[in-house]
Amino acid sequence: MLSNKAGTKLDIFTPDYVVFDLETTGISPYTDKVVEISAVKVRNHKKVDVFSTLVNPECHIPEDASAVNGIYDEMVAESPIFADVLSEFIRFIEDLPLVGHNIHSFDMGFIYRDCEAFLNAFPDNNYIDTLTLSRRCLPEMAHHRMTDLAVHYGISTEGAHRALADCYMTQQVYELLKDEMELFESGKKRVPLCRQCGKQMKLRNGKYGEFWGCSGYPDCSFTMDK
Repeated sequence: MLSNKAGTKLDIFTPDYVVFDLETTGISPYTDKVVEISAVKVRNHKKVDVFSTLVNPECHIPEDASAVNGIYDEMVAESPIFADVLSEFIRFIEDLPLVGHNIHSFDMGFIYRDCEAFLNAFPDNNYIDTLTLSRRCLPEMAHHRMTDLAVHYGISTEGAHRALADCYMTQQVYELLKDEMELFESGKKRVPLCRQCGKQMKLRNGKYGEFWGCSGYPDCSFTMDK
């Protein structure tokens, strides 16, 4: 829903939400444009509806962006502009919380900028960043990119960096992170602690595979086998 105030970032698990993802011409919410937006609506942990469209950014898509997301100028030439797409997206999300990976630092910036420019208001939906949750629930992992999390859980990464494929990955990861948090809270899952400084260990990749390294590195360089 739209109002004069943006939503709040939450670190919660909820059965009803909309997971969404953007593909853009670059990483700056000040100068770059959206070229694809997708969203998956979830009710009681089940996918119930999908919203997805390419977007004409009305500018050239840089080659380095196309190399990542596979979206080229000719693919979006006949697509709607974001000013038209954004109203449909706002209707789709209703008043549900938004879920996405790294949306606090990336996607929400584009959404807020363009809602203000095109709709003269902000979506007041609260939002949940799975990057934040994964760092909290899986402190042992060396990296928390969506593809890293998908591989960790055995989820297919086919189509990664296209918005809808990323939405499906994020939705599955979000549901599994809920189970991780429950294990932590029940005491059934424990991350090893550094024997030298007492900080949590993190899984790291080395020449001979994964190993446990102290999260306090470089101040503490203690390691041990996985």
